[in-house]
Amino acid sequence: MKNQWDVIVIGAGHAGVEAALTCSRMGLKVLVATTRLSRIAFMSCNPSIGGLAKGNLVKEIDVLGGVMGMAGDFACLQYKHLNSKKGPAVRGSRVQCDKTVYQKYVQDHLQNHVTLREEEILKLWIQNGKCRGVICKDGSRIISQAVILTTGTFMGAVMHVGEEQQSGGRIGDRATHGLSKQMSEMGFKVTRLKTGTPPRVYKNSVNWEQLTPQAGDKVYRPLSFFSPKKPLLQQIFCYLTHTNLKTHEVIQKNLHLSPLFSGIIQGVGPRYCPSIEDKVIRFSDKNSHQVFLEPEELGGDSIYVQGLSTSLPKSVQEKFIRTIKGLEKAKFLQWGYAVEYDFINPIQIWPTLETKILPNLFLAGQVNGSSGYEEAAVQGLMAGINAGAKILNLPECVLSRHEAYAGVLIDDLVTKGTTEPYRMLTSRAEHRLVLREDNALERLFPIAQKYGLLPKEKAQILEKILNQRKEYTKILSQTKWSSKELEDNFENVLTSSQRHSFIKKDFQIGRVWTARHLLKRPEFSYQTLEKLGLSKVSKEVAEPVEIEIKYEGYIQIQNQMIKKNLKMGQLSLKNINYQEVHGLSSEAKEKLQEVQPLNLEQAGRISGVTPASIQALIVYTHKMSSACRH
Repeated sequence: MKNQWDVIVIGAGHAGVEAALTCSRMGLKVLVATTRLSRIAFMSCNPSIGGLAKGNLVKEIDVLGGVMGMAGDFACLQYKHLNSKKGPAVRGSRVQCDKTVYQKYVQDHLQNHVTLREEEILKLWIQNGKCRGVICKDGSRIISQAVILTTGTFMGAVMHVGEEQQSGGRIGDRATHGLSKQMSEMGFKVTRLKTGTPPRVYKNSVNWEQLTPQAGDKVYRPLSFFSPKKPLLQQIFCYLTHTNLKTHEVIQKNLHLSPLFSGIIQGVGPRYCPSIEDKVIRFSDKNSHQVFLEPEELGGDSIYVQGLSTSLPKSVQEKFIRTIKGLEKAKFLQWGYAVEYDFINPIQIWPTLETKILPNLFLAGQVNGSSGYEEAAVQGLMAGINAGAKILNLPECVLSRHEAYAGVLIDDLVTKGTTEPYRMLTSRAEHRLVLREDNALERLFPIAQKYGLLPKEKAQILEKILNQRKEYTKILSQTKWSSKELEDNFENVLTSSQRHSFIKKDFQIGRVWTARHLLKRPEFSYQTLEKLGLSKVSKEVAEPVEIEIKYEGYIQIQNQMIKKNLKMGQLSLKNINYQEVHGLSSEAKEKLQEVQPLNLEQAGRISGVTPASIQALIVYTHKMSSACRH
């Protein structure tokens, strides 16, 4: 029965890869269907992984058994720990990747665990109101217990360069048309979004001497717990230049040729990654914008021109780019273009990512209105867990907003929906101090164990790190220094300003300090304590413990807020007929019926549901609960 599978994954981008691998790790038989096997895990836009908030998602993917972090490490050309001088809640790891190395690593990993088939899926196969598989372009059927749809930007996709239009989700790849039409006919709300990419220029056509080099960090922090502790590839510079008034003038004179401004493109573009046309108009007070030149491969010819996403005609692209310092003689390897595509309003899916209209169908990635590799990958992973859980009769896996950035991302999508490509930001997470990169292991390792997402050897590595952190925390409470011992060592471990600050605020003759107490002081770090004689441990052990201790008071306040929210979350709203609830406005009834929130906490985040609406729901649920008891 070669056409019978546990799970079929449609698409093999970052969401499809993680979905397929997750189901495979849960012991399921998985088929991945994609139109071009050679494009599996292809980095269509900037070849980088991580960033602010996105780095947190990559760490979460890693702890839950995903491949993105390891692939990013193996392909790393430059590493940066962003916002490293700011608080731990807003720091993020980012790697610039060799896109060929990244893609090969993922492809090799995927083909060793699942079956890959070059196949265009025309429709979903529906039987008795449930998704039972797929129908291929040649009319054949493939049967499965669950289907995970990860079509990215390919459903009904059209590429735009000026007035030129071409069917396709990216250069070299054709669009798909049957699926979004079928889903629209079934009652799904299918809408258009737009994304874009900048030109690529030949490396030898850039005047590098005019540009400002941008080095990576000297201290390397792997994205994955399972990667080597040093980069495997040669580390490179990226380079910085800027647009100027001449650049802006060329763009403004030719705006009527941009499909974004002429009305040809109807889809809404990404707010946080706008085209250069958008930036010139929206920020007309600025005389320049940053442009980063980033190599796409080690030793390759292609340079990614970050900051210049555009759909202007080729002749205009050439003209405005050659006004930029260092790019006066640029030769184009690929023109910038925009892609307009269909997406499914994510209010139509449950927090498990299973659709409300069609059971056994799960959606993940840009088909849900998100943007970015990391957002797609974590959705794929979570869809994979829940598809597997449903097949194996395990509890569904829904991460709360205080448990993971993945929980914030999915809750935002399914509760609020989106009218523009959704991007993960630290500001979206109200509990971001407890959702740091460094504590992803503590937060999510129990989930990985519960669903069998890690092979034994990887689980043992993570358990060892967790145990070392617990032991280190004990040692910090047990290790002590007298005031005389500190005085004798001050000059060796603290600067003069640090000594002055500590003596002024905390130093007392005859007092004994524990290492834990000293870590609470800004003058001390785990490295400082090592100079005082504390045993050395690795950064991945010491740093998370130090952060927990330094920010203990703030973390406690945030945990109190979480407990308060959890009490609201305990009030279930399943199977409520909102038309029967007195005190709800027509808008609130409509929104609640559409989203069908699982509990009161989720209901409170729905646009149009006011505090008065929440109070009405509390009264109604208590009334119903009392009636049931009697």
